Amino acid sequence: MNGAPASAAPRAADADFARRLGAAAAEVEAALDALLPAAAEGPVAEAMRWAALGGGKRLRAFLALESAALCGAPRQDALRAAAAVECVHAYSLVHDDLPCMDDDDMRRGRPTVHVKWDEATAVLAGDALQALAFEILAAPETGPAEARAALCAALAQAAGARGMVGGQALDIAAQTAPAPLGLEEITRLQALKTGALIRFAAVSGALLAGDADAARALAAYADALGLAFQIRDDILDVEGDAAQMGKRVGKDDAAGKATFVSLLGLDGARRAAEERARAAEAALAPFGAAAAPLAGAARFAVERRS
Repeated sequence: MNGAPASAAPRAADADFARRLGAAAAEVEAALDALLPAAAEGPVAEAMRWAALGGGKRLRAFLALESAALCGAPRQDALRAAAAVECVHAYSLVHDDLPCMDDDDMRRGRPTVHVKWDEATAVLAGDALQALAFEILAAPETGPAEARAALCAALAQAAGARGMVGGQALDIAAQTAPAPLGLEEITRLQALKTGALIRFAAVSGALLAGDADAARALAAYADALGLAFQIRDDILDVEGDAAQMGKRVGKDDAAGKATFVSLLGLDGARRAAEERARAAEAALAPFGAAAAPLAGAARFAVERRS
């Protein structure tokens, strides 16, 4: 970490960020293709590949790769951490789309796993993707034993009852609660459901490098980034284009769910997203100009259209 001025970070989602994000997506796609079981192994393997390959922004993978570059961790180790977090993200989407959860039939412009196959295959494919993530992290190829243990512990916490699963449980409970959630409750819910996995991705490079100071700064960055990303999601659910997003829009309002938009209004939500993006950029100040790609991710989070 160094003290170069934070103003070196870009103020827009520019062509260089788009190029780096695309390169990260292609790199992790190739890694996942090699790490996933072959489709010939059966329907669950086919469904795993359907869920994990061929789409998505790969923002979490990008964060893992860029945080590793920032902290001086080996690229190949970071690529495995990126593949692992994408496996967990894919599993979460497969389960989130199930009829007992959010009941979606389209994801990334394609039928969801339970629609293309069936609910049992979707549950099993999600389970297998989660297991594969930890298999990847625990393997000797991912780096030194201490770093692998730290990554496994951090991902388990991010994905479990004190992270993503806990946030989903709060979301489900809110649907039958006697009153809509307030702003503080929604913020906590989304910090768990969406933010915890983003936080893991952003700190994974510091965990690989064994840099505790960098991990703390990147955690603060990720917490702000995760909220900015989720607020933008809520905005896109109101004003986004279903074809561009590859999934239904307007479903939160139709379900009567409390969101950042329902609580703050569209203009208020836009301001809140911008505030969180600026907070994310500010948290990168200790890294100076080297953190420009991560600052670009903060701008992308609030300017994206899908």
